Amino acid sequence: MNAVDRPAAPSNAAVVAGAPRRPRRLALLLTVVVAAGAVAYSLYRTHFAADPLADLLVAEATVGDIEQSVQATGSLRPVQLVAVGAQVSGRITKMNAIIGQRVAAGDLVAEIDNMTQQNDLKSAEAGLDDVRAQKRQKEATLAYDVWALEREEKTLAKEATSRDTWESAKEAVETTRAQIDSLAAQIKQAEVKVDTARIDLGYTRITAPIDGTVLLVATQVGQNVNAAQSAPTIVILGRIDRMLVRAEISEADAPKVRIGQKATFTILGEPRRQWQATLLALDPAPDSLRSDSEIASSASASSSASSSSSSSSSTSSAIYYYGRFEVDNPDGELRTYMTAQVRIVLDEAKGVVTIPTAALSGPDADGKRSVEVVGANGSLTRRVVEVGLDDKARCEIRSGLAAGERVVIGRRAAETQASSMPSPPGAL
Repeated sequence: MNAVDRPAAPSNAAVVAGAPRRPRRLALLLTVVVAAGAVAYSLYRTHFAADPLADLLVAEATVGDIEQSVQATGSLRPVQLVAVGAQVSGRITKMNAIIGQRVAAGDLVAEIDNMTQQNDLKSAEAGLDDVRAQKRQKEATLAYDVWALEREEKTLAKEATSRDTWESAKEAVETTRAQIDSLAAQIKQAEVKVDTARIDLGYTRITAPIDGTVLLVATQVGQNVNAAQSAPTIVILGRIDRMLVRAEISEADAPKVRIGQKATFTILGEPRRQWQATLLALDPAPDSLRSDSEIASSASASSSASSSSSSSSSTSSAIYYYGRFEVDNPDGELRTYMTAQVRIVLDEAKGVVTIPTAALSGPDADGKRSVEVVGANGSLTRRVVEVGLDDKARCEIRSGLAAGERVVIGRRAAETQASSMPSPPGAL
């Protein structure tokens, strides 16, 4: 084979020219990474490292209203609630009441069969007439006895009769007068019986004792009621144009509550509407006093022991005192036994400087409170402040801080800071 026909070997110049391509790419990539790290580090230094407030939670002191209040649960009932009962026994013959009906005092609600009461009244009137007749008879007898005594006195003066006859005539006069006095007393008794029978007859007509609304009809026409031992309820009336709220105030809050304090409440059906009222009364003792063994009626040793155990168990549970206030209800939206969410305002301040309560430090040895104030240049200084009302969310600052100043209310968690900051250059 000739030299011309053999393939040419690669030259050394071509090998050397292709060798440096990969190192150049690596160098360029390294330059880009270093530049990006430098930019990130610069941003970190500018926005985080240079900001002394980056790890602080800051709030501004503002002007606003604040109040301290007590929360309670209550129930609604009419200011007047009357169970109208029957005072005589009998069968209901008429019922005029309808649930929801408004009635005035004196309106007829129901009637009871009055035949028995009418007969009792007639019998009492007859008895009264009989005693009066007896009294008139004795009065006539007395007139005769007096005439006979006068006659005997004249004849005795002339010695025309015996003294025994005169004394008998005198005794007859005294006896008749005593009988008349007895009959006069019997007339009074008979008159009382007539009045009682007339009242019992009136009880068969059951009327409304107050102006109000019929809340419940407990009996129906044809039903027999027995008033021999207790007065059976016919209807329940309530004055619902004004409602009474009985709020259960816990024993922890009761010492703070005073008569005359403002109270507001809402109902479950209208949580956004507030009713305003004023506290009228606060019970001096809870309802559990009813079961106290010290005031219970005399009982056996076993019952005393059981009442003592029940009393001790009641004292171990929560104790509540009832606070009462009234509110107008012209539209009838408030109904009997609704649940009321009550707030009693203990104290309030309007247009004062307030900050979040979390900004306050605990009291020092002198009982003073302080806050960390953020200066215009980002510096922090601790300043003593005078604290007023505190509702556990915001508090009133009476001195030591002005509206618009910023205070520290906390510090960010370390995990939050780490997640929010970019990694420094070179970090993985």
